Amino acid sequence: MAIVATVGGMLFGFDISSMSAIVITDQYIDYFGNPSGVTQGAIGSALAAGSVLGSLMAGPISDKYGRRDSIMFACLWWLVGTAVQVATNGVGSLIAGRVLNGVCVGITSSQVPVYLAEIAKRDSRGRIIIIQQLAIEWGILIMYFIGYGCSKIDGTASFRTAWGTQLIPCVLLMIGLPFLPRSPRWLAKVGREEEAIQTLADIQAGGNKDDPLVIAEWEEIYTVLAAERESVRGWKKFFVNGMWKRTLAGMSVQAWQQMSGANVIVYYIGYVFLMADLQGDVNLVSSGIQYAIFIIFTSIMFFFIDNTGRRTLLVYGALGMAVCHFVVGGLLGTYSIDVPEGVGGNHNVVIKVTGSPAHGVIAFSYLLIIVYALTLAPVAWIYAAEVWSLGTRATGMSLAAVANWIFNFALGLFTPPAFLNIKYKVFIIFGVLCIGAAIQAWLTYPETCGKTIEEIELLFAKGAPAAWTTKKGGSRLEAEIQAVLNRKERGEDVHADVHPDPEKTVTSEVAKETV
Repeated sequence: MAIVATVGGMLFGFDISSMSAIVITDQYIDYFGNPSGVTQGAIGSALAAGSVLGSLMAGPISDKYGRRDSIMFACLWWLVGTAVQVATNGVGSLIAGRVLNGVCVGITSSQVPVYLAEIAKRDSRGRIIIIQQLAIEWGILIMYFIGYGCSKIDGTASFRTAWGTQLIPCVLLMIGLPFLPRSPRWLAKVGREEEAIQTLADIQAGGNKDDPLVIAEWEEIYTVLAAERESVRGWKKFFVNGMWKRTLAGMSVQAWQQMSGANVIVYYIGYVFLMADLQGDVNLVSSGIQYAIFIIFTSIMFFFIDNTGRRTLLVYGALGMAVCHFVVGGLLGTYSIDVPEGVGGNHNVVIKVTGSPAHGVIAFSYLLIIVYALTLAPVAWIYAAEVWSLGTRATGMSLAAVANWIFNFALGLFTPPAFLNIKYKVFIIFGVLCIGAAIQAWLTYPETCGKTIEEIELLFAKGAPAAWTTKKGGSRLEAEIQAVLNRKERGEDVHADVHPDPEKTVTSEVAKETV
C-alpha cells in the first residue's frame, strides 16, 4: 500500500531533477536564452508556486472525497502540466507547465503522508512515511540520469524527451490507486463506521474485527472523534484549546526543512559544483552521485526511524547541517576568485575555488546531504503528519505543506540571484537558520515516536509536559489491549461496535416528532 501511495512522492522527485540535470546543458541554455538570476529563479520556483495552490486546495478535497481520491485528482494536474512542458515554446510556457505540475505535488505532498499516517501501525508509522521520502529521492535519481542521458540528444528533443518521461510514474500511480483501501480514520470521520472497522481489521489483524488490538484502537479512534465533534469548528479550531501549538509545530517543522538550505544543494547542485570548478560530464556525474548518497542514507534511516526519537534527529540534524554550511561558506569566502563572465559560461555562477578548497566544498556538500537524509528530510514529513488531530489532519497537513512550499518558492527564487550578489554568504545564512531550527525543535517539539496518533493529542493539551521532558514510547495502547483481553476473560461480549452518528440521530428524532 505504502509503495503505491508514495509514487506521488516520486512525481515530486521527478520534477525536481527534471531541472537539475537540464539547466547546465547547452541545449537548455541555447533554447531559453541562458536564463540567469531572477529568470532562472522563476523557472526553478514555479513548481513551488503551484504547490502552494495545490496544498491550499488539498485539505477540503481530502476531507470531502477522501485521502485516496484526492491523490487521484492530483494526477490529472500532472498529466496536463507535463504536456505543457513537453510542448513548451519559451520561458512562459515552461513556467506555466511547472506551476500545473506543482499543483499536483502540493496535493500529494500533503495528503500522501496523511494517508500513510492514518493506515500505519504506531510501531511502524515512521518507516511507512519514510517510504514517501525514499520515493522522492528515487524520483530525483532516476529523472536525473534520464536527463543526463537525454543531454546527449541534439536540439530541443533533449529536454522534451526527458520531461515527457514524467508521465510514466503518474500513469502507474493512477492504475494502482483504485486497489488501495480508504483511510479507516477518514471513513469514521464521515460516518462510514462499518467500513472503517473492517478496513482497520484488514490492516491490523488480517480481517479479524474481534481482535483486541482492533477493538482497543477503534474505541480510541471513536472517543477522540466524538470529542472533536463537540469542539470548535472552522478555522478557529487550529488555534484554540492549545491547537496553536500543533499548528506551530506542523507548519514550522516544514518551513525549517526548506530553510535548512539542503534543497538549495538538491536543486542547484550543478551550480555549487561549478563553484568547485567541476564542469561538463564530471559535474553531471558528481551531481548524480549526490542523489545516490541521498537514497543510501535515507534507506539506512528506514530501519532505525521508529527506534530513534524525532526530537533527537531534528535537533542534532539541524546542528550538523549548520556546520556543513559554515564550512562550505568559509571555504568559498576565503579561497574563491571572481569569474564575472560566469564559470564555464554559466551566468549564474561567478565565483570558483580550485585545489584543496574545491575538494572541501565537494566533500561538505556531500556531507550536508548525508546529514539531511538521516534527519530533516524524512523526519519533517513524519512529524508534520503526526501532530494533527483527526478532525484537523487533512487541512492541517495542507497548512504544513503550504509553509514548506512558500519557503521552497522563496528560496528557489532567491538562490540564483543570491549566488550572483552575495555569493558565499548564502551558505552562512543557511547555517544560522539551521541553528534557529535546532533551538525551536528543542523548545517546542514534544516527542511523538512510539505513540498512537490519538495519544499524541495529549502532548499538546493544556498542562502537557514541556517538550524537552518528553520521551519516545510509553504508549497506553498495550494497557488498553490488555483491558479488552481482561473483559473477554470475564465473559463480556466485546466487539468493535458501530456507534450512532449524533447528528443523524437528532435528525431522525426530529423527523419522528414531525410525523
